[in-house]
Amino acid sequence: MTLFIITAAVCALAGLDQWIKLWAIDNLRDQPARPFLQLGSLDWMHLRYLENRGAAFSMLSGSRGFLIVFPAVVILLCFYLMHRQGKRHRWVYPALTLIAGGGLGNLIDRVFRGGAVVDYFDFQLMRFAVFNFADVCVTVGVILVCIGIIFFEKELPEAKKLKDAPRLPYARHAAPLEEAETLPLAETLPEAGTLPDAEALPLAETRSEAEPLTAGLPLAEVPGHAADC
Repeated sequence: MTLFIITAAVCALAGLDQWIKLWAIDNLRDQPARPFLQLGSLDWMHLRYLENRGAAFSMLSGSRGFLIVFPAVVILLCFYLMHRQGKRHRWVYPALTLIAGGGLGNLIDRVFRGGAVVDYFDFQLMRFAVFNFADVCVTVGVILVCIGIIFFEKELPEAKKLKDAPRLPYARHAAPLEEAETLPLAETLPEAGTLPDAEALPLAETRSEAEPLTAGLPLAEVPGHAADC
């Protein structure tokens, strides 16, 4: 479901970018620049049609193959990073979705418009490159990546830095236990024989209290006898 939502958002951004470019082709091509954002006497931005065959600021003009392959790799990398890191770092989703959507919008131009990207925003407060909605998406996405890395990627506790313990394989189904042998019923066992009565043993002769403990011992073992000899 997450992959479906991300793909739909990327396609929606690219579709909006293409719709604006079609409007610019129909209304701005071969026309003079027109004011777009004005605050009082301050002229912020004009709408001016321009076809850019390079990257930002017309760099790498004529390198159509590189300008097609590189954005395609970046878009695939964005999807890979969202798949691998999105659940752990939530800010990755909006940031990389904007980058992928803007990159796809300009990639469509390079593939289907002879390598030329349609630009129409002309910033007036300073000398700046003419850009488009896809460029805005990529720029905002890169800013969000920087914000996420600087402010949200704080140092983790030592316990979280440890590598995850290896997962041991497990059986989906427990092996059936062998049936234990049942004990026979008591009624089926043979009747045990009775033990014979123990014969009465004669009691040992008791020694009289007057009889000394040395009685019956050899003379050599009687204490004091050897010394007297």
